[in-house]
Amino acid sequence: MRSLRAAGPDDVPELVRIINLAYRVEDFFVHGDRTDAGEVRRKLGGFLVLEEEGGITGCVWLEIADGRGYFGPLAIDPARQGGGRARALIDAVEDACRAAGVRHLDLTVVSVRPELVPFYERLGFQLSGTAPFPDPEKLKMPCHFILYSKVLT
Repeated sequence: MRSLRAAGPDDVPELVRIINLAYRVEDFFVHGDRTDAGEVRRKLGGFLVLEEEGGITGCVWLEIADGRGYFGPLAIDPARQGGGRARALIDAVEDACRAAGVRHLDLTVVSVRPELVPFYERLGFQLSGTAPFPDPEKLKMPCHFILYSKVLT
């Protein structure tokens, strides 16, 4: 059985593990881990976790600011990917935004991860711009962010 809940302080080590495992696919263009315990603790109030038998299988961070929602990272334990887990977390993010009166939801995709674009477009996200990668010293190759937005109804 799946359940969604807000992350708590005891979840920090598992969130760090899952996020870093899920983002290993980005090792070809960026140096280092995606996150660490300090960053997760700083953002703790915005993390949702997906739990199933055996523990946490995924998480997402949501921030609501200036009337807009933003989510990322979205991470599913690589051993448990598939089966609608990412979709369940995105649905929860959208529901939280609607409950807060937010009508726009944003996300970023790294330009060298084009395989993610069709997934988000199927969920109704549309290209809204580009932005520079925030930590260019971590890059192994040139890239930038592609910005996507969705109007929530």
